[in-house]
Amino acid sequence: MRTKWCRAFPGLAEQVVQARHFVAALVAEKGPVDDATLVVSELATNAVRHSLSGAEGGWFLVVVGFGDGFVRIEVVDQGGERVPHLCDVTSQEEGGRGLLLIAACAKDWGVKNWPDGRSVWAELAWEGA
Repeated sequence: MRTKWCRAFPGLAEQVVQARHFVAALVAEKGPVDDATLVVSELATNAVRHSLSGAEGGWFLVVVGFGDGFVRIEVVDQGGERVPHLCDVTSQEEGGRGLLLIAACAKDWGVKNWPDGRSVWAELAWEGA
């Protein structure tokens, strides 16, 4: 990765929009702003809703990295009992389709587990130099 930026956010739902602004400002002149803000919005929302990041005093970290032909968006959360996974599209659940959206627009995505949390990332193609 040639360039990497990161920023920590309080684990509050209203901070998801701040994470979107952070990513949009970094990607604006380099590539897929709409896809990048969709990815960070879904990942940050999942961190707040489904991990310990959403508990009192929780936080999540957004990492944006630029490589040759791609931008990588990563959200590090404080972990929890639920494991990020693709949901069945035939499910009648109201939510649970965020990772499907990410998988549809990303070159690649995945989950890394850490001793005190995990990170979920997605790589988007871009034409920037």
